[in-house]
Amino acid sequence: MIGLAVTPEVALADEPVKIQVWGLPPLNLITLRAWVKDEKGRIFQSQAFYKSDVEGKVDLDRTPATGGDFHGVCPMGLFWALKPITPYLWLTKKDVMGSPFYVHLELYLDLTFNPRDDEIPLATKVVERWYVAPGVQRIQIKQGRVRGALFLPPGDGPFPGIIDMFGGNGGLIEFRSSLLASRGFASLALAYFAYDDLPSSLGGMELEYFEEAAKILLGNPKVIGDGVGVVGVSKGAEIALATACFLPQVKATVCINGTNTVHGNPLTYGDLYMPGIPYVAEGILVSEIGAIQLRYTFGDPRRPEHEASIHPLEKARGPILFIVGEEDRNYDSTTYAKEAKARADRFGKKDVRILLFPKAGHLLDPPGSPFCLLSHIPLLPLPMMWGGELKAHCAAQETCWREMQDFLRLNIVGSSRQSKL
Repeated sequence: MIGLAVTPEVALADEPVKIQVWGLPPLNLITLRAWVKDEKGRIFQSQAFYKSDVEGKVDLDRTPATGGDFHGVCPMGLFWALKPITPYLWLTKKDVMGSPFYVHLELYLDLTFNPRDDEIPLATKVVERWYVAPGVQRIQIKQGRVRGALFLPPGDGPFPGIIDMFGGNGGLIEFRSSLLASRGFASLALAYFAYDDLPSSLGGMELEYFEEAAKILLGNPKVIGDGVGVVGVSKGAEIALATACFLPQVKATVCINGTNTVHGNPLTYGDLYMPGIPYVAEGILVSEIGAIQLRYTFGDPRRPEHEASIHPLEKARGPILFIVGEEDRNYDSTTYAKEAKARADRFGKKDVRILLFPKAGHLLDPPGSPFCLLSHIPLLPLPMMWGGELKAHCAAQETCWREMQDFLRLNIVGSSRQSKL
């Protein structure tokens, strides 16, 4: 009897699963297919081909894929390789509290590229991928000017507090915060434009808004009260670095594929004014597959006329971690991080660190997230090229997720208190 097992069948989205098949004819080719619907009913799918061993078994922890969407040993490859039937979509969870993603796994004998509607798989499993652990609480934040969602782990705490921001698409994105709360952080998913009654487009960045968010977070009795961490990607990483430089509430900062300067929109904080380096629209590149690359639309921060736009990270209260995909096609993230580290070294700031990931692109999401090479974003006529290669990018997601959590716990909680939590 042919069997298919997935362990665990119900898990958090950042957890690995183990996939095994048995009862096959020895040395026989099979196809494993995965598919999932997003919350708008759009299908993402992947497939890989395997050859059973002499005992008729396939174990994705050891058996290499011979082809399909990837090859070689890749235990989570079917999840990593999920790609949209309708092109240029990024698979993200909107309603993190209400439902999981249901990932369907199907087993077929021989090579099956596109199974017919009447073609019944030999075995199937449905895997639940949740973005929130049992007991995590979500609190809508609409306090003063601040808009977002606070995720609190179960229990009394106090927990290390995180402000979590995404990039230039705006809106409120919650899936990283809900997973961070599932791992023991009080995480505030913070919107800063294009959400609720916030401005519809990103104008000048007032650091007072982000300081207000930090104070709200620190005012929660379940949050450790002497400082927060800030995590940002893309434009959110630029803002995260600014908060590290100027806000006394910020103890530790993670910048994922961002810049070391103010770009485009000016930044203000009280009497402080930092001009944004103008964008170079004529630097837009269109790739061979018709996708936009923006990395050359950012003015070079090394030019003398841009000195006033460089973040003075030597003023940061706490350590800073730059996470960089070296194949980022959206930002020249490697140069920005190295420039930031060089400045820190010149000023004697020893707690700035860079994690470089070769062949990884811009969208470094939590583990288990599918690789997104390109997707549509608002206001652009063509899809955006994010960069990277599937296996290297998704392996980087696993590593930087662990490293980020360790960094934040150590530097918010402290080594002595961390051992007691």
